[in-house]
Amino acid sequence: MGVAKYTKGCCGWLIVLIVAALVVTAAVVAIKKRKPHHAEVLPVPGPPGAINQKYADALGIALQFFQVQKSGKLVNNKISWRGDSALDDGREAGLDLSKGMYDAGDHMKFGFPMAYTATVLSWSILEYGDQMSAVKQLNPALDALKWITDYLINAHPSDNVLYIQVGDPEIDHKCWERPETMAEKRPLTKIDQKTHGTEVAAETAAALAAASLVFKSINTTYSDLLLHHAQQLFTFADTYRGSYSVSYPQLQNYYNSTGYVDELLWAASWLYHATGDQTYLSYVTVENGKAFADWGRPTWFSWDDKRAGTQVLLSRINIFGSKQSSNAENVGLQMYRKTAEAVMCGLLPDSPTATSSRTESGLLWIDEWNALQHPVAASFLAVVYSDYMLTSQTPEVHCNGDSYTPIDLRKFAMSQADYILGDNPMKLSYLVGYGSSYPQQVHHRGASIPTEANTGCKGFQWLTSTEPNPNVATGALVGGPFKNDSYIDLRNNSMQAEPSTYNSAVLVGLLSGLVTTSSVAQSFT
Repeated sequence: MGVAKYTKGCCGWLIVLIVAALVVTAAVVAIKKRKPHHAEVLPVPGPPGAINQKYADALGIALQFFQVQKSGKLVNNKISWRGDSALDDGREAGLDLSKGMYDAGDHMKFGFPMAYTATVLSWSILEYGDQMSAVKQLNPALDALKWITDYLINAHPSDNVLYIQVGDPEIDHKCWERPETMAEKRPLTKIDQKTHGTEVAAETAAALAAASLVFKSINTTYSDLLLHHAQQLFTFADTYRGSYSVSYPQLQNYYNSTGYVDELLWAASWLYHATGDQTYLSYVTVENGKAFADWGRPTWFSWDDKRAGTQVLLSRINIFGSKQSSNAENVGLQMYRKTAEAVMCGLLPDSPTATSSRTESGLLWIDEWNALQHPVAASFLAVVYSDYMLTSQTPEVHCNGDSYTPIDLRKFAMSQADYILGDNPMKLSYLVGYGSSYPQQVHHRGASIPTEANTGCKGFQWLTSTEPNPNVATGALVGGPFKNDSYIDLRNNSMQAEPSTYNSAVLVGLLSGLVTTSSVAQSFT
């Protein structure tokens, strides 16, 4: 009896102890969930602080790729192996379309990704121009931007006409030659009231509206001209709706558009920032937000899909406030911000809703073609959003019960930038010209052919050569690694080895945000 009584008493006390432990554990978990994931003290917003030399050096190199990609009559050319090219572009339509930039390793001028390049460059300058200036890179960024916007203005000769392409990709891709010696026909492709291309017209409107803000304090006449074209293009895009991929199905093999409503929201958002006209804000919130924005579902930011970029851009209005917004508009802005935070939660590796689409070494990895496109663009958005939080003294973002600080977002962005700059299993910098080891056989016609070579269209011996490129495409961001973190440095491996100007634009934005810490402007105007 005594033993049985003792055993029963032990069980009772054991149950009490277990219950108490569970209560304490639950309390600890609850307290942890209420605390930010990292409890560092937030930096005080202010002017640019100490310079991170690694990112400053990388930024200076990345901006050089825009010089490599320039078309037309070069001014103050700093790339020794580049010269004037495509001087007759546009002549058949009585236009000067000689400027602009070549898309990637070829000599095409695709208006859709080129306009996106200008929009992202503008956004980067608007958010981080002071940081670019601190490391003496603002002028190169402005130069690159204006080289594109000059072209886009000329490509819009009347209200409802926009030239969206120079060159025939079928012809262009059958040639391997330097741009300076091109002799093939370079036909023009346009959209108008009968041949629609809403996404291209709207992206061009976004680019010119954003650029108008950049040049507002530099050249008011030019800024006004940019805005005038932007407003005309938006009206054109919205009035004559239809996809350019339908109008020109042959282009689906190159830059196929998955839809145009995201570009309409993106363009209207930039026009609201540029004009303060409330009708643009109503357009993206009350009139079309629910139907177009896909609220609540995170997406990837790219030349084709502007939803995540729009969500972050409109979050700045919600975060910093808009006195003129109606209640209905504010509800829409809150939905954009909520979706932007869902995007951020998907990026943070420790978040309960983190995407599993990563390499073993932590790089976001979505697609084997142009693999670095998504991690660079996502990291740029993360830096921008973290700085919105920092400037507004917003301490944390919530992800299914866990909380994260602006510093967590910044650390994520740094991890992706560091991987690109050489902190990866290959110990290879994917930014050409940065570090001691970077790709030597970039898939790029001009870089692969010696300047004295007379190849005509058929210089394919230089494509298949196993020797390093005779010219360094400084600043090129190559396509990137496979899912297993490997990279094959072969010129004919265009999947991994081809750079693009639009990837360079988001890389410039990312590096500019990481160069130092500072407050972002609470308004672009």
